[in-house]
Amino acid sequence: MPRGQKCRRVCSVPENRLFTPQHPCGRTQVLTVEELEAVRLCDLEDLEQDEAAVSMNVSRATFQRTLYQARKKIAEALCAGLAIKIGGGNYELAQHPCGCRRRCGNCRFEQTEKNETGGKKYEDSSND
Repeated sequence: MPRGQKCRRVCSVPENRLFTPQHPCGRTQVLTVEELEAVRLCDLEDLEQDEAAVSMNVSRATFQRTLYQARKKIAEALCAGLAIKIGGGNYELAQHPCGCRRRCGNCRFEQTEKNETGGKKYEDSSND
């Protein structure tokens, strides 16, 4: 008997959940909330897969499968002119701050300094 699936931690549920092409063909590709979160963390936030997996409370392998599934669905929708509907899945909302480097608009993070590799370091400003 397989064990139950763990809830994936996501920053927030998007306000816009339906994207349609200029000339829709009538079919829709469904992207789960956690698939969108995986794409957001890797492609928008520039997190490494292991960092993003920790943020979503899943293993790196699970994160990678989720990310690849999402990218495949997005590519198919863009190439075939399908609408993209975001919804469903198995997720829980993160308690803020969620670690998304402020792009979600819900977090209390502030940039503090550059680290030794030249990247930006973010710290939670709510712990003062």
